[in-house]
Amino acid sequence: MAQVLKVDSEANALVHDDQWQLVADDVDQLPSGDILVPLTVWQQNADWLANHSGAVGVWVNGDEEIEAVADALTSLPLIAINFPKFVDGRGFSVARLLRDRYGYDGELRAIGHIIRDQLFLLKRCGFDAFQFDGSVDLNEAANSLQDFSDAYQVAVDQPVPLFKRR
Repeated sequence: MAQVLKVDSEANALVHDDQWQLVADDVDQLPSGDILVPLTVWQQNADWLANHSGAVGVWVNGDEEIEAVADALTSLPLIAINFPKFVDGRGFSVARLLRDRYGYDGELRAIGHIIRDQLFLLKRCGFDAFQFDGSVDLNEAANSLQDFSDAYQVAVDQPVPLFKRR
C-alpha cells in the first residue's frame, strides 16, 4: 500500500498508509473505496459520484481556476493539488486561497512533482499531507519540516508576523 506524509495538529509529521486512489480523467468505472478524481470529472459527474460507496475527494491542477467552484470544494474531505513540474508554484497560491479565503479545513494534499526542500513552505501555505513518489524516504522528508525554527512572514500556519511576536 502507498504511503503519505501527514502533519497532525501539533505539527508532527507522521507516515500513514494511503487509502485514497487517484482516478484518471477517462475512467469508465470507479474503483471501490476512497477516490480522488480530477476537478473536471467531479464537475461533470456529480450524480455518478454521489452514489460512490467510498469518500470522494478532488485533485486540482495548479493552473485551474478554483474560484468558481471553491465554495463547493470546501465540503470535500480531501483536496489534492497537483504540481505538474517542480518549478510550477501555482499550487502554493491555490492552497492559500482555499485555506485563507474559502476557509477549507479538510485535508489539503500536495501531489505530483514535489521535493523535500519544499515541504516547509508547502506546510506554511496550508498543506497538511504530502504524497511523494516511491523513491522518497518519508521519515527523512518529515525531518525537513523542522529545518527552520521560525518564519518572518505571515502564512496559514502563523498569522502574526515575527516582529509582532517579539
